[in-house]
Amino acid sequence: MDHAASRPGAPADGAPAALTSAQRSLTLLGVLLGMFLAALDQTIVSTAGPRIIEDLHISPTLYDWLSASYNLASTLLVPIWGKLSDVKGRRPILLVGIAIFLLGSLGCALAPEFLTLVGFRAVQGAGAAALFTSAFAVIADLFPPAVRGKYAGILAAMWGISGVIGPVLGGVITDALSWHWVFLVNLPLGALAIVFIALQMPRLGGGLPGRIDLRGVLALASAVVPLLLALTLGRSSVAEGALPTASRWGDPIVLALFAAASAGLALFIRSQARAEHPIIDLAFFREPVFRWGTLATGLVGMAFFASILFAPLFMQEVRGASPTDAGLVLMPLTLGIVSGNILSGQLASRLGRYKGLLVGSVAVVCAANAWLAFTLDSAITAGEMKVKLALLGLTLGPSLPLFTLAIQNGMPARAVGTVTASVTFFRQMGTTIGIAISGAVFGAVLTSSAGASPAEAMTRALAAVFWVGAGITFLALLVTLRVPGHELRKHH
Repeated sequence: MDHAASRPGAPADGAPAALTSAQRSLTLLGVLLGMFLAALDQTIVSTAGPRIIEDLHISPTLYDWLSASYNLASTLLVPIWGKLSDVKGRRPILLVGIAIFLLGSLGCALAPEFLTLVGFRAVQGAGAAALFTSAFAVIADLFPPAVRGKYAGILAAMWGISGVIGPVLGGVITDALSWHWVFLVNLPLGALAIVFIALQMPRLGGGLPGRIDLRGVLALASAVVPLLLALTLGRSSVAEGALPTASRWGDPIVLALFAAASAGLALFIRSQARAEHPIIDLAFFREPVFRWGTLATGLVGMAFFASILFAPLFMQEVRGASPTDAGLVLMPLTLGIVSGNILSGQLASRLGRYKGLLVGSVAVVCAANAWLAFTLDSAITAGEMKVKLALLGLTLGPSLPLFTLAIQNGMPARAVGTVTASVTFFRQMGTTIGIAISGAVFGAVLTSSAGASPAEAMTRALAAVFWVGAGITFLALLVTLRVPGHELRKHH
């Protein structure tokens, strides 16, 4: 099916080539700044946590809601911003998204108490959702698929770099100034991004007929909000040492939320099937590249954060590492992800294909998880853990740019915002579900190992998490094999 040729009113092949090199570079710089803002704020708050808890008199058991509110708002609004960017264009959506994000940042910095801070974190998440989805859509507008991989890899690498910089920067700012400046630092960066985008970014995207389906928005909220609340309530904060238990997952409130989410999902599917201008066009799922690609993206997302959450805890509890040293164990993982992002994008552009890279990377992710699970013991050194996590990161890296590239390449270019938002939505949902599953497995194995020594129990629990990761990525491998291996188009 030749989507590029069949779409009415689309720009001619290669239309973005009319842009000057300076326009492309400055547009790309503005998008990278916006993406860096949104990604940085997911990690920069972590090291400011103790000061926030102390200053606002927050119970440590409630601190998780600062992340939950951000993730809930960003996940819910990703498909909506994606649809809007196809209708209104990328530039207005990016500008509005940054403005909302900065408003949330200012509100967080000035928040006098916990509930206000949680509310403004949700505002931040609402703005960040526009940045997440528009960034990859802009790359698709600027560059045809055959060369898009290298730029998508750089954009994905920005996400990984923020994971390295965020906690360190958050700690330095909190120690030197206060936790309020962790949020205020966004204001000058956001202002700079607004200047680049407002003055230099050409008109990209937009023109797709239609309007936002308000019934679909409400139906989507009725599915996503109860699900994310149930997953948040069902698991506890691992950082505080409170582990999930079976009784908590069986709590009537949690079960009621899961039931409400199921009903909301059915309502959303029904509304989208009838909507004239759906938020997520169900017809997209008729295309194998979209159907299998989004499913594989969600599965890889489920296995993505398990090591990030539990490896530092293992190093502290079993190997006696300090919090700083335990955090440094993740540095090779993050650098591996960044390297995998960039290298896979470059290779895809050189080869003109993505299928072999995707299958190979997912297969090695599965093997790396199994290797970690099989060889993990209480005597493992920090160096050994870093080597294994580096391999895991290097092979996880290609999943972010390449699945997005594959799906964009096989779908209509005029709906690239909606398509890209759908990929981001399924990845974020997979990540949230995966964290809940990993936490439940970790807690269950730890509880069942009560008769063993603490080090042995912790080792068994982390090994179980890696085995779950291996199982999930094996499923992702089977699904990835079904993704069509189209040649990357050389024109838009």
